[in-house]
Amino acid sequence: MTEIDGTGARRHSRTTGFVLRCAGIGLLAGLMSGLFGVGGGTVIVPMLVLLLAYDQRLASGTSLAAVVPAALVGVISYAANGQVAWIPALILAAGAVVGAQIGTWMLPRIPLTWLRWAFIVFLVGVMVNLFIVIPSRTATLDLTWIAALALILAGVATGVLSGLLGVGGGIIIVPVLMLFFGMSDLIAKGTSLLMVIPTSVSGTIGNLRRRNTDLFVAAVIGVAACITVPLGAWIARQVDPRVGNILFAAFIALIVAQLVVRLVRQRRTA
Repeated sequence: MTEIDGTGARRHSRTTGFVLRCAGIGLLAGLMSGLFGVGGGTVIVPMLVLLLAYDQRLASGTSLAAVVPAALVGVISYAANGQVAWIPALILAAGAVVGAQIGTWMLPRIPLTWLRWAFIVFLVGVMVNLFIVIPSRTATLDLTWIAALALILAGVATGVLSGLLGVGGGIIIVPVLMLFFGMSDLIAKGTSLLMVIPTSVSGTIGNLRRRNTDLFVAAVIGVAACITVPLGAWIARQVDPRVGNILFAAFIALIVAQLVVRLVRQRRTA
């Protein structure tokens, strides 16, 4: 059940069934987060909209807050096995924080339809390359000045796209690190999760100021996600890199389908 409070915002009753649905969303999001090195927002947002009747904006703000504890546990899970590139992650995060501010500034100023279709084409290209380029589990990144500059640019571009399109940075940065920087798939995922933390905290602070976050729901989802993140990371370590690429390509296909459906609905509404 939902009610409208005095501010016009939707307030959801905290029944046992409601809390259990939130926990279920968190368990699934945590598994995806650990398995693919993403924050989990691509799972949380549509499920909040479909299962709990949240509006898109509140779902996005709540998801961003829920991602923080899940990403933290994910980083610990990957770092325990030496699969986090700490300095590259911080460089990416610095660029992404700046890029997100640029993206949100650009949002009301540019037409997004063609940009969204271009992003879909980019993701399809990534899917194809995941079947061609199989990362080595022993690959590392030599952090030269050129590589550091490229990481900054990648972080800024990721932040801009996140701010413009409302997609999580992990879905962009994991394949970029594997395909363009030659990282192993596991290090790319651990590094991505570390990058997600400061960018999510930054976005959550802004959402809290705008009263655009349901902290209770974010806490339930975040705590539940922490339970399954280590399981997802463990599965990622057990599967062959080729199988991991296939699974990640399937996950990207799900994201592409969501974006296409959203664009088609917006076109019909217009």
